[in-house]
Amino acid sequence: MDTAGVSSTMSAITILCLSSYFKGENFLREVKRQGCRVLLLTNEKLKDDPWPRDSIDEIFLMPDLSHVQDVIYAVSYLCRAQDIQQIIPLDEYDVETVAALREHLRLPGMGQTATRYFRDKLAMRMKAYDGGIPVPPFTPVINYDRLRDYMTRVPPLWLLKPRTEAGAMGIKKINEPEELWRWLDQLGDQQSYFLLEKYIPGGVYHVDSITWDGEVIFASTQQYGQPPMNVAHEGGIFTTRTLPPDADETRELKALNARVIQTLGMTHGVTHAEYIKAHDGGAFYFLECAARVGGAHIADLIEAATGLNLWAEWARLEIARLRGETYTLPAWRQQYGGLLVSLAKQEHPDTSAYSDPEVVWRLDKKHHAGLIVASDSQQRVTDLLHDYTQRFVVDFMAVQPPKDKPTN
Repeated sequence: MDTAGVSSTMSAITILCLSSYFKGENFLREVKRQGCRVLLLTNEKLKDDPWPRDSIDEIFLMPDLSHVQDVIYAVSYLCRAQDIQQIIPLDEYDVETVAALREHLRLPGMGQTATRYFRDKLAMRMKAYDGGIPVPPFTPVINYDRLRDYMTRVPPLWLLKPRTEAGAMGIKKINEPEELWRWLDQLGDQQSYFLLEKYIPGGVYHVDSITWDGEVIFASTQQYGQPPMNVAHEGGIFTTRTLPPDADETRELKALNARVIQTLGMTHGVTHAEYIKAHDGGAFYFLECAARVGGAHIADLIEAATGLNLWAEWARLEIARLRGETYTLPAWRQQYGGLLVSLAKQEHPDTSAYSDPEVVWRLDKKHHAGLIVASDSQQRVTDLLHDYTQRFVVDFMAVQPPKDKPTN
């Protein structure tokens, strides 16, 4: 294991952050601002990424963080010289590894069983269903008799979903039983790591929350333009926008989200949960919930609309727990915000022509174009998103085949 980084004096609390992808800069900065010693373990190929090095005491590098046993060996070795009080996963794909590390090193936070309900789509489906929360009809891909019975009772279209991939990664649409059996033949021994569920056409929403002592103390509700799965499989512009705080949808989503978080067992932390509102009947169904800050720059959208940075608040919350203090949510505002992101045919797309004063953020990433708009007017945000989406299609949009696995 290689090391690189800067030295600093020992702090009262040492936090180790794991990240398989470049993200969580504001978490790292806030932990350091709170007077802690900050360690980062990441992939070797990310060593030259623009990490906030002035907020990191030491950076440790490994070839691949997906090999859990190797990471346990490495971090256990690191603990011989470092008195680590907490380990935090900055990326979805590090959540299970950190749970295993906490179990092994007997550190606070969610262990492997609790983490399953925020990582394994089958586990969270079963837990939610047992708790009376509406979910799409589903079945494990384990026993073939149960699969046949499910397909007899529940008409297609179905979705074959990886249990532990993030977002729409690896999801397959299944139109009839023979198509499923062909996919299972290809999956072989991996098929038990999938579930089958009913595809419910509808609008997809997300609720991004902060929970303290089992109570949701902050929740921001948003609606995607096109469902993320449609964008991933068919291409297009990814958009999402905040909902009015007094809308019926907002109240219903917040109530359902609080039930979901309580049922899944979250006591302290941040969550990103997704729900679908069926076109047929208008009922909301729970889709999934992750114990992390939402990806795809959703945290930037929420900060633009509310002034709260969820990465920084997550850091403050974790440190308050370690110090035996009470976390207090800071004052925040309620504006409207909209986010749009697209793959771009240009390596460095120029968005300067999008010059309305409501533009408060621009994405700086190769072969991607992205903007956030914020306003006191919901209609203004809606109009800008509509206009910008059409222009993005002409100016920037590129399409690539959907991925079954993530890439850096």
